[in-house]
Amino acid sequence: MRHAADQRDQELESLCRTMRVELIELLHRIQTGHPGGSLSCCEILATLYFECMNIRPEQPDWNARDRFVLSKGHAAPMLYLTLAHRGFFPVEWLPTLRQYGSRLQGHPCAHKTPGIDCSTGPLGLGLSAALGMALAARLDGQDYTTWVLLGDGEIQEGGVWEAAMSANKFRPGRLVAILDHNGVQLDGTNNEVMPMDRIADRWQAFGWEVFPCDGHSIPALREALNRAKASDAPALVIAETVKGKGVSFMEGQSAWHGKPVSREDCLCALKELGVDRNAG
Repeated sequence: MRHAADQRDQELESLCRTMRVELIELLHRIQTGHPGGSLSCCEILATLYFECMNIRPEQPDWNARDRFVLSKGHAAPMLYLTLAHRGFFPVEWLPTLRQYGSRLQGHPCAHKTPGIDCSTGPLGLGLSAALGMALAARLDGQDYTTWVLLGDGEIQEGGVWEAAMSANKFRPGRLVAILDHNGVQLDGTNNEVMPMDRIADRWQAFGWEVFPCDGHSIPALREALNRAKASDAPALVIAETVKGKGVSFMEGQSAWHGKPVSREDCLCALKELGVDRNAG
């Protein structure tokens, strides 16, 4: 049993390496997009979509499916890669990202893309939308889980805390937020822009149950996400991550929040990820 679990973890870790390579090549090709925050949430999305969520890729509108809201909508490139590998749409769509007429918008669009449950982009709105979905499940007699991925720069928005208060009041159940806690936002570190220390204490004070974990460890994420899903209270998984994870010169650098990937940077990043396009 342990061997099977270890093998599964290795498969997902390999998938994450593949998606990081594909992300770098894709963003270099189109010369737009957000590498830093996409790389930091890779394992989070892989664990959700391949381990924890109740979904049917062949039926993206299945009524009993779990819902997912990418509140940090700029990380759409990694979400699209995850959806494509999970079978929601063909991988051949990926090069059309952010191109005119594409079904893969720069931020998620529920009207265009299979597997997208909520259109996002303006930061600070996703938790409110997820709370509404969770309350709708209760009204409709459904038992699906609503998941929402937040950025840690995003939680400087007041609307996030209004939603957090409301979730504690209305207690819909099966509402799980995941915080991509990479410590860096668009124009600096979180501490430089707006310090948000003792983050677990803040959420607990709002009535949430908190589950911290290593956001780049598949086993740690699986355990934290499943524990959060079983909570009777609104639950937050604080996933400790690194912005730009996997590419040394991008890691922890706010400049790579939305910087185009040059050919030189692309080749260097791919080599670090185990792919040498200059070889042979």
